[in-house]
Amino acid sequence: MGRIKFDLNIGNVKIPNPIILASIAGITSSSFAIHCNVGLAMLGGYNIDDATIEAAKSLIERGRNEFAYDDPDAIIKNELGVMKSSGEKAGINVRSASLEPVLRIAELVREKGAVLELNAHCRQSEMKEIGAGEAMMLDLAKLTEWIREIKETDVALSVKVRAGIVNDVELAKAIDRAGADVIHIDTMDFESKIIKKVRDSTSIKIIANNSVVDYNSAHKMLSMGADFVSVARVALQGPSAVESILVGIEQLQDLTGWYNAPKHICAGGDLRGLTFCCQPVKECPLHYVLKRAGISRERYVEIKESFMDTKLGEGDNTCFGSMVWCCKISRPCPWRDSTLQEINLSDVGYMKIKKQLAEKIMNSRGNL
Repeated sequence: MGRIKFDLNIGNVKIPNPIILASIAGITSSSFAIHCNVGLAMLGGYNIDDATIEAAKSLIERGRNEFAYDDPDAIIKNELGVMKSSGEKAGINVRSASLEPVLRIAELVREKGAVLELNAHCRQSEMKEIGAGEAMMLDLAKLTEWIREIKETDVALSVKVRAGIVNDVELAKAIDRAGADVIHIDTMDFESKIIKKVRDSTSIKIIANNSVVDYNSAHKMLSMGADFVSVARVALQGPSAVESILVGIEQLQDLTGWYNAPKHICAGGDLRGLTFCCQPVKECPLHYVLKRAGISRERYVEIKESFMDTKLGEGDNTCFGSMVWCCKISRPCPWRDSTLQEINLSDVGYMKIKKQLAEKIMNSRGNL
């Protein structure tokens, strides 16, 4: 049996599955990454200008693993060649205190069909003191200007950040508006809560990082709005540990067609979960969530009813007379399920239309 197909991309780079190998300084080289069973491997972080190379050498002196090469361009070019020859998708995580080296590497990464990841994440004092890594989150004007100039190269761009340093939602909004293709969030102690906040507030694709150690923790992040999850420490356990996470996600995709479907709103799901809500006729979390989303009750009903001409319009015997108001396929419902059987619509087919409805709802949010 072949692997389950996912329709995923970062910029113009197609990604075969939603598991990303996070960069681990001094460890994630091509020789490590090609055995990890991931959709995309972020190699690095690579220090690419004089200031970060010297800072990395200082970090090595105090016992940390680092990639500190005097000719990082040649190393990166070679690593991308190895990944491409092996058939694996690659990303390159870079640290720099100046923009010009990033633009130079961006051109190389684009030519190799890879993803560039700007490191606004490293919290080591040697990096922060020169304005690299985590320091970039504290200078939003600089960060967004760098993103805009990097995107002028047409490279697929990820920006890796750390939660809890600044206002996470405002940071994500700024990165989205500047044109990055994906935000890679180290959730720290906030775990899925921060993913939900960013998903509810932006349209940018999300890679969720930290505490993804098995299928259950991956699914938790995905069900709160992450498009991808990234693994780090668990990858050090060997390929089978990552493979077990991927198998679980593939099974869910095979059964439902929506591997990162949200939880129901009444179970604390993100705004995409409005696709599974019923009519706003009784007091429940729906009303609060609609207000938070900037969607009136009337507009919500209008959006739902716009899907009456799809197969969701079927179901006279369901609670509100059509499946536009029906819940997630994982929640048993004899009336919905009998309708699906009558009209010969599979669980996957049902969830795919629900996903389209969710996308329309998300595009109708106010005050983004």
